[in-house]
Amino acid sequence: MKKKMSLQTLKSDLPASLIVFLVAMPLCLGIALASGAPLFSGLIAGIIGGIVVGSLSGSALGVSGPAAGLAVIVLGAIQDLGSFEIFLLAVVISGIVQIIMGFLKTGIIAYYFPSAVINGMLAGIGIIIFLKQIPHAFGYDVVPEGDLNFIQSDNENTFSEIFHILEHVSYGPMLIALISLSILVLWETNWIKQFSIFSLVQGPLVAVVVGISLNRLFVNIESLQLAAGQLVNIPISDSLDSFLDNFRLPDFSHIFNPKVYGIGIVIAIVGSLETLLCVEASDKQDPHRRVTPTNRELKAQGVGNIISGLIGGLPITQVIVRSSVNAQAGGQTKLSAILHGFIILIAVVAIPGLLSMIPLATLAAILLVVGYKLAKPSLFVKKYQQGFKQFFPFIATVLGIVFTDLLTGIGIGLAVSIFVILYQNFQIPIVVDDEIKKDGHIVIELSEDVTFFKKAALLRVLSKIPDDRHVTIDASNTYYIHQDVLDIIEDFVISAGPRNLTVKLIELDEHKDQEPHIHYRVDP
Repeated sequence: MKKKMSLQTLKSDLPASLIVFLVAMPLCLGIALASGAPLFSGLIAGIIGGIVVGSLSGSALGVSGPAAGLAVIVLGAIQDLGSFEIFLLAVVISGIVQIIMGFLKTGIIAYYFPSAVINGMLAGIGIIIFLKQIPHAFGYDVVPEGDLNFIQSDNENTFSEIFHILEHVSYGPMLIALISLSILVLWETNWIKQFSIFSLVQGPLVAVVVGISLNRLFVNIESLQLAAGQLVNIPISDSLDSFLDNFRLPDFSHIFNPKVYGIGIVIAIVGSLETLLCVEASDKQDPHRRVTPTNRELKAQGVGNIISGLIGGLPITQVIVRSSVNAQAGGQTKLSAILHGFIILIAVVAIPGLLSMIPLATLAAILLVVGYKLAKPSLFVKKYQQGFKQFFPFIATVLGIVFTDLLTGIGIGLAVSIFVILYQNFQIPIVVDDEIKKDGHIVIELSEDVTFFKKAALLRVLSKIPDDRHVTIDASNTYYIHQDVLDIIEDFVISAGPRNLTVKLIELDEHKDQEPHIHYRVDP
């Protein structure tokens, strides 16, 4: 089902864009802080990711902006190059590389990520979001929003940070988080949904308004008063000139610096991988199951990175946290992503003071709900019931993301998936007819696709065949046999004489000198 932007979808996209904006804004600032870059550079990336990338992208629910997965690379690159302006040149180059990758159709890589790994990615990110927001809900905001790595910038890890919150509990933020969470949970109940008036406004928006009101109320209550670090910190400009000073130009005098190109290529490759992973994940969350054109997505990201680098922004990728919020908030088309970019721009220019009144505890409550929905216990039960071939890669990806970082966790999940595939190929490459085997006649039916992965299993079966038997190797249902497998069968036929084996081959000759091909079959 293909949905196009219209006045009808605007009813869903506009509220969704507001919620995505509320989540994206502190993430943009937190990622900039973690990257060692100016805070405003994160907002620039969020604006460009929404307006420019959102407009050019073919993703229905994907939302782009600065990514936590690039924070360590950005921090090291700025220090290595010596200035933020030189780093901006690397961002521009990364965008050019991504556009080239799009034209070379490298986006096809996205279709090779197993669904178990993508589901594990969503669940792992959900657990990380949930765990990372617990300190913020208690008013312990030493680690900026957007840090998703296991080892944190304060030299603690995800779990040890939680143990420290009892030493730093702030009752004001804790009360705000509890009330905000209660509102969000209440908004999900059927009792609330039966009143049409409550469907006009989203629960997160209500939570934010209540959070701002409580913050203003607690100003006069010393024991509940919120500190500046417990609120969203928007850079405030008192004039047009000071606002324009937030935008920076790349240092083009380093255009022939090989380090700049090296960092630009690294950003392009890592950013593209993260984008393609998020594309697969956001498509799976789409209730209409729309498919994002991946090569177009790489081109859109490339254009976004060129513009972001030219005006002082961080590198951009599609981001799973914001995309998940968009899906859960009821976004229908890419208009929600575009509008969230415009809202960031308008808010930063017109109402930075109001935004700075939003408690981080309220945003923590919103993200706690997002994290729970991504990692529901029912998902783990479902994957377990699907068997080890789905569960092992899934749980490996989850644990990898929780205890390392996004890309490393995905790598672990892919490695386990490959192991499972190899094991499966070793276990079930062929079918041996056991009933005929009792009569001294052994029938070996080859599977539809006999790759070189199945060599070991075929050798194992052939080696167990006793002497003085009739053996039939049937390839009538086979579409492709690797040459290595044909060589094994040929060797077996040659060795059959001394062992008094009679070997019959069915439709093996037609598979010699063949090339792999795709076979389409339509089930009735």
